[in-house]
Amino acid sequence: MSSAHSAVPTAGSVPSPSSTSSPSSPAVAAPTITELLDFVRRTSRNEALIASLPLDPEGRTWIRLDGPGGSEAWLIGWPPGTGTGWHDHADSIGAFTTAAGALKEHSLAVRLPTDGWKTLELTDGVDRSRELAAGQGRAFGQNHVHEVLNESEDVHAVSVHAYYPPLPRIRRFSRTGAVLRLEQTESPEDWQ
Repeated sequence: MSSAHSAVPTAGSVPSPSSTSSPSSPAVAAPTITELLDFVRRTSRNEALIASLPLDPEGRTWIRLDGPGGSEAWLIGWPPGTGTGWHDHADSIGAFTTAAGALKEHSLAVRLPTDGWKTLELTDGVDRSRELAAGQGRAFGQNHVHEVLNESEDVHAVSVHAYYPPLPRIRRFSRTGAVLRLEQTESPEDWQ
């Protein structure tokens, strides 16, 4: 999330693993992909929450949310013409839903090696694209590589995202044609 122009105060914090279970309380079950998708869909319909997100005309803004089962969740505002760049979410599963406006997702239908590489040549047929209008979302598994864009010239988009386990790292990539290059690896302190 380091590409954001401005951050906003959190709307609650995600419990740390030590706060989700203790000797006197039962352990919280890890959420499934379906539960994450249900959460982002339900949250995207919370009109008061969506309206509470300050929108910046030049950079993405966000509020951290409490996700189900100790997941990490975010409400994100996307000014016209902004995007994430190519990235993955390491070993986390996730889901996101567009709450307002529209987003476009480009993704790769290929599992990348987790470590030990800097440049990969992608084969034909691995590119996927989808438009996600308000109310539409998707879930994804570990090591999902994608970029998300607000291609509108004049309308902000807002989306809700959830990841489990909380993001241990994000790998950022550049892409030229069929060549994908690992540019940097970020850890939570880089975006929180």
